[in-house]
Amino acid sequence: MNNAGIMVFWILAAYLLGSVPVGFLLARAKGIDIRTVGSGNIGATNVFRSVGKPWGIATFMADALKGFVPVFFFPGLAGELPPETGVLFALLCGVAAIAGHNWPVWLRFRGGKGVATSAGVLLGVAPAAVGVGLLTWIVLMITTRYVSISSIGTALAVPAFGWWMYRDEGWLLPVVLTLLGLLLIVRHRSNIVRLLNGSENQFDLRNKKEETGT
Repeated sequence: MNNAGIMVFWILAAYLLGSVPVGFLLARAKGIDIRTVGSGNIGATNVFRSVGKPWGIATFMADALKGFVPVFFFPGLAGELPPETGVLFALLCGVAAIAGHNWPVWLRFRGGKGVATSAGVLLGVAPAAVGVGLLTWIVLMITTRYVSISSIGTALAVPAFGWWMYRDEGWLLPVVLTLLGLLLIVRHRSNIVRLLNGSENQFDLRNKKEETGT
């Protein structure tokens, strides 16, 4: 198999890894079909709200790993690649993993919103951006108590930081960060509608009435 074929193989593998519906599987282990409760989303927030805190945290960590593993390990498994090609390949693996999470083949392409998986990708390719994203998310979460606002704010802050931090290294990474941010915002369009009409629920650690999924 030539280099192009090997790269396609690992990009497909990244998609299939991203497609593993961790939240769905963990909820099913507790006898719950996560698609029929809460927001119906398979992501960490809905699992946290509908199944329990430990299960939600486990879902977030596993979903983040689905993004980190392909961008960090798959380029090495694909063989020796030129530096620029290696960066592009890692980003493509990350995008494939996020696509797998958002549109998993195992669940008829109905998945999560990609927040945790995107965080895992960022940790693998732009770790400094993770710190900015985490800080933004925490500040917005404390001040608003809306997961959706925190996620959308992070989706705006990380690309802005990327253009400032990585501009001297070329346009590829900032552009990909921008596209991922836009995708995350689009995936939160239902949350945006609820925010505008005042029906979005705030996140409350004290009970199970948190807002709809991440």
